[in-house]
Amino acid sequence: MEALIEVSDMYKIYNPGENEVRALDGIDLKVEQGEFVAIIGQSGSGKSTLMNMLGCLDVPTQGTYILNGRDVSHLTDNELSDVRNQYIGFIFQGFNLIPNLTALENVELPLIYRRVDKATRRRLAMEALQRVGLEQRMKHKPSEMSGGQQQRVAIARAIAAAPPLILADEPTGNLDSRSTKDIMAILNQLNEQGNTIVLITHDDGIAANARRVVRIMDGKIEADIKREIKDPEAEYYMTDGGPEMEEEEL
Repeated sequence: MEALIEVSDMYKIYNPGENEVRALDGIDLKVEQGEFVAIIGQSGSGKSTLMNMLGCLDVPTQGTYILNGRDVSHLTDNELSDVRNQYIGFIFQGFNLIPNLTALENVELPLIYRRVDKATRRRLAMEALQRVGLEQRMKHKPSEMSGGQQQRVAIARAIAAAPPLILADEPTGNLDSRSTKDIMAILNQLNEQGNTIVLITHDDGIAANARRVVRIMDGKIEADIKREIKDPEAEYYMTDGGPEMEEEEL
C-alpha cells in the first residue's frame, strides 16, 4: 500500500519561550491508503491539535505533513482551503448541516464549491445518501430527522466527492447508543469498500472499532496498535450508558 498520510517530526508550540506549550511534541505517523485508524486521547492530550493538522485546518510549528503525495506543511490559508476541498471529507460531532437545506442540498454543497456541474452533483449526492440508507429522506431538512439520521447526512456529504481521506472528529459524541452503533457500522462498511478513515475520539469503546489504534498523550504517540478483525459485522464496540434511545427511525 502507498502512504496517504506521512507526518514527520511534527511540533505545534504555543507561546514559544519560557512558558511554551508543546501541543504536539515530535509526532511521527504514517497512514496507508485503505486503513481505518482511531486516534485516541483525553482532553489536553494533543489529539485535537493533531486532528487540526491532519485536516489542514492549521500548520505545524515544525515538521512535515505529506498528504496524498503533497507537502501541505506550510501552505497559506487559501491553499489549505483548496486542499481540504479536494482531499478531505469531514464528519463532525455537531453534524454541521445547514438548517434550511434538505439532506440532498446539504450533501451537494461541497460539490458546488468543487464546481461540479448541477446534474453530476445531484447524481453524486443521491448516490451518497443511498449508501448511508437515506434514500427516503433526501427531501427532509435537519430538523425533520433524528440525530443519527443527521449524522448519516454528514457522512454522505463527506463521501460524495470520493475524497482520499475521511476525517471523523468524535462522530458519535452527540448520539445515543443505537445511533452510535449504526454510525460505526457505516464507517466500517465504508472502510471495507476502500475508504481511508481517521477517527478522532476520547472513547476506548469507539476506538476499538478501528483496525488500528494510535494513542496520544502529552503531545506524543505512546502506543500504535494494529488489530485483526475476522468478522467486522460482529464487532461494534460500545460504551455503557449514554442518552436515552431516540424514537424508531421511520
